[in-house]
Order: sequence, then C-alpha cells, then structure tokens
Amino acid sequence: MNEKLDRRNFIGTLSIAGTGLAIGIPQVTFGRITDAKPALLGGPKAHPTNFPAWPIVKKPDENALLEALRSKKWGRLNGKAVANFEDAYKNMSGAKHCLGVSSGTSALYTAMGALDIGPGDEVIIPVYTFVATYNVVVLNYGLPRFVDTDIESFQIDANQIEKAITPQTKVIMPVHIGGSPADLDTILGLGNKHNIPIVEDACQAPMAEWQGKKVGTLGLTGAISFQSSKNLTSGEGGALLTNDEKFAESCYNFHNQGRHTSDPNDLYAPTRGTNLRLTEFQGSLLLAQMERFPQQVNHRWENAAYLTSLLKEIPGIHPAKLYEGVTKSAYHLYMFRYDKREFQDMDRNKFLKALVAEGIPCSGGYGTLNKEKYVTDLAKNKHYLKVYGEKAMNDWMEQNHCPQNDQLCEEAVWFSQTMLLGTRQDMEQIAQAIHKIRKYSGDLKKA
Repeated sequence: MNEKLDRRNFIGTLSIAGTGLAIGIPQVTFGRITDAKPALLGGPKAHPTNFPAWPIVKKPDENALLEALRSKKWGRLNGKAVANFEDAYKNMSGAKHCLGVSSGTSALYTAMGALDIGPGDEVIIPVYTFVATYNVVVLNYGLPRFVDTDIESFQIDANQIEKAITPQTKVIMPVHIGGSPADLDTILGLGNKHNIPIVEDACQAPMAEWQGKKVGTLGLTGAISFQSSKNLTSGEGGALLTNDEKFAESCYNFHNQGRHTSDPNDLYAPTRGTNLRLTEFQGSLLLAQMERFPQQVNHRWENAAYLTSLLKEIPGIHPAKLYEGVTKSAYHLYMFRYDKREFQDMDRNKFLKALVAEGIPCSGGYGTLNKEKYVTDLAKNKHYLKVYGEKAMNDWMEQNHCPQNDQLCEEAVWFSQTMLLGTRQDMEQIAQAIHKIRKYSGDLKKA
C-alpha cells in the first residue's frame, strides 16, 4: 500500500461488503498466538472477514431524505431540517450556538472570514494535518506558521507554539488529529496570555472530550466535518460551534452572502461574505443519524482502549498517546508508530503490505506537508511576494523545519474508524496479525 496514501483515499479502499455495526461485543478470549505464517508467506489471514461497511444506512436515513425531497423546500432558508439539526447538535455538544455549513473546510473558512483574516495576518497551525487546515489560511492570503508535532501523541506540540507567535499572529488553530484532543490546557492558556483566539479544527473529532467538555466548544469556535469518511456523515457538510453570540452572528452573516437573514431588503453585514450554506438534504440525513451516533462514539472508544491494551504488549508498536485531559477520543483514526528496529529492520512499506495481506486495511498516514511542492511554491506566489516580499517568504521557508514530524511520517500507521465499529474479536485479530508479522519479519523482509 502506498505510504503516501492520504486519509480520504485510504478510507475509500476499505471493504464495502461488511456486515454492518455490531451491536453486541462477544466475549472472546485473546488466547495464544499461533505459529501460523503471515499471509504474505502463504499462511492464513489473521482477519478473514470484513470490517463493518461505511456509511451505515438505516431506514430512518431513507425516510429523512424522502421527507426533504417531498417537502420541495431544499435550501436552509425556507426549510427546517438544517435548523433542527443545528439545535440537536448544539444540545449534544453543549455549545450555545451551532451553524451548519457546506463542509468542514467551509466551517474553517467561515471562522477565518468572521475573524477578518487577511493579507499580513499569521495563523499558527500543526504540520501534521489534512491540507484543508493550510488551505483556509492561504485562501485569505494569510501566512500559515507550522508548528512541529508531538511525536508521541501525533498532535501539535503545544510547548512549541509560543515561539511561533509574532505581533502578526491573529489565530492559533490546533487540530484534533484522528479525533483525539490536542493539549488544550496549554493551548488555551497561550491564547489567554497573548489575547489570541483559538479556533479548534475538530473536523475529525465530533464528540471527543477534554475534561468532560466536547472539543470545539473550548476555544472561540470549533469546526466539525461531515465528509463521507467522517464519524457522522452527509457526504459533504460541516458545522461551527461557539459560545460567543456575536461571533456566531458574524459566522452566519459570512456564510450567507454577508446577510443576517433571507430578507432581500436586509442590509449587508459590514464584512465579506459568500454562500456556504448546508442543504436540507444534508441536514435531514445528519439529523436521522443523531440517535445512534452516541452509541457509535462509545463503541469506538471502548474498542480502541481494548486494542491499545493488546498493542502495547508488542515491542515496536507505540499507540498514540492521549493527554491527561482527554476524557474521550472520537477515534476517527486509530494511530500508532511502527519501530522497524523491533521488526528486524523491515521497512514500513513491507509492514503495511503484510498487514493488508492479513485482512487489516491500513495506511501510512499524512506526509510532510511543509515540504510538499504545493506548499513550498507559496514562497514564489506572486500575490504573496507582493504582500510579504521575497525576504519574508524566504525566511518563512527557512522556519518551516519540523524534524519530529519528519520522523513521525516515516513511522505512522493508521486504521480507520470503521474498523473500531467491529467486535472485540476483530481487535484481537488485528493484534494477532501484528504478532505474526513481527515473528516472521526477517523472512518477510527478504520476501
């Protein structure tokens, strides 16, 4: 499997022939590891069945879409489904305000618009993230400042954020990668100390918790994604959460062409605006899933804890650390580091290939975003040269070294959230597969 396979393409490779969400968790004893060879060497698969399919489609989903279709009110300005979903999600998250938008990227872009981020402004972001985090800054001609990764947690290294702050820093945007909260105590403290708003990119982390509070509600605002691979999905879609009424109004204005209401005689709000509205079809589909969503969150959390207990026993496998403040992870991704020294120096590509052969879909995760041509070419972008000048852009390039992230991108392994909707036996078979691969790593390395 290509180690540069990104999160969305990786999730798209998972089997769609699964048996659906397992409601009960059978009592299966892990037992001893057999002497069977890895599948790549002719042995049987450790996991011969399919993991649960995604998305899960139930009768209420079909009924909700048909109801929206037959209502002939398909946009949020004349329908009720989006508003009803916003109320339901607001109540579930504990936020005072929820705004549905067209994607997770749109949610972040709306936040940037409401904060009036523009040329000359700097936004601090992690380097280990999906490219959308970077894009929403650049779309506003702001300058993204990368901060290196805490290799043990896969999250932004909160202890390195302060040295990235300059007089031009207007936003700190941590990302709760894989659905696990970043070190919010440290990050929120820095925001308060320097009077810089915190925008939580919680696109992968719906219903994750920091000290009992849902992420996305602790900073000024938080963005959630409902893209097709996400734990709560409408194909595309997103939401912003906030407890600040004035900011919520600014976000609504921005996503609705600068207008506060649908009244064409209404005056435009004093800011930029565009159309990022969520449709009634998306709102209806999301609302229909809300009843089963909390159970799925708990199911992933419990299976991830069990899988971690198994993988921690395998030398060379290091599950991503959760910070002390984490009271729940959404586990959009289950992430761990692979130390090839404990596998007779078998490279990660061969490890990934061996896992896939065992019936365990996996990925190498994100690459080094700061080194991608798509990003480095920003230093030569004519608009950026006009705004910041050649020296500033060259300095920006020099400051974008992230050595911990470089190492992480050589060691990371991901499993999808759909795998955590399986059974305890599924988790045991994942561990069995890795045990087999480690035992025969010397033979696999030569194969």
